[in-house]
Amino acid sequence: MKVKVLGCSGGIGGRHLRTTSLLVDHDILIDAGTGVGDLSVAELAQIDHVFITHTHLDHVTCLPFIVDTVGEMRNRPLTVYGTEDVLEILRAHIFNWAIWPDFSEIPNREAPFMRYQPITLGETITLAGRHITSLPANHTVPAVGYALDSGKHALIFTGDTTVCPGLWTVANAMPNLRYLIIECAFSNREEQLAIASKHLCPKMLAQELMQLQREVDLFITHLKPGQIELTMLEIEDFIGEYRPRMLQNNQVFEL
Repeated sequence: MKVKVLGCSGGIGGRHLRTTSLLVDHDILIDAGTGVGDLSVAELAQIDHVFITHTHLDHVTCLPFIVDTVGEMRNRPLTVYGTEDVLEILRAHIFNWAIWPDFSEIPNREAPFMRYQPITLGETITLAGRHITSLPANHTVPAVGYALDSGKHALIFTGDTTVCPGLWTVANAMPNLRYLIIECAFSNREEQLAIASKHLCPKMLAQELMQLQREVDLFITHLKPGQIELTMLEIEDFIGEYRPRMLQNNQVFEL
């Protein structure tokens, strides 16, 4: 099970800044931010499953374009997974014919280019031996994180979240957890903005990690452009003992 980072920035601005998306092997996406745009048409056509953490634009921007670009090239619908609340937002506010066509009805309802698959919190979807489990998250809109588990090793991707005790309960119960990718969107000088927008800053991240009872390789995602260096310096000051590293585009995790 191979996980490749397509995008991990909290914004755009130059070729090195792509918003959130992870490619699992060749056929699964976790979120569909602007990083997906670097895939070729042939690579896009191989994607069968998209798991959405939440519906903010930096996590779903490319989803409409994927379906539009390769729908007719495929022999089965693209399956979009999310909680009922997440899928309802997609239906109501994106695939609504006003913002984008409803590809769950194109070319017809019996054989659409896209289908929705509701998941519940804590549910595990198994695809060819790869286990993907939705995890608790705490954000301004309905949201989850995901655990990716090959059986040998596991990776947690928190998505966007603030303080979330339930996340650590699940993480501490995973004996094969090796990697933790966690957001830290703001520097400490914007702590109040982090609280209001339900993100994390280094001070808050340090408090959250005190609940983690396992040794992991720790990676930081969703850093805001313009604050990357400052935030990483503050992270080093607050949680340096965890040996945190900034997540990078094209980074690959073997599970």
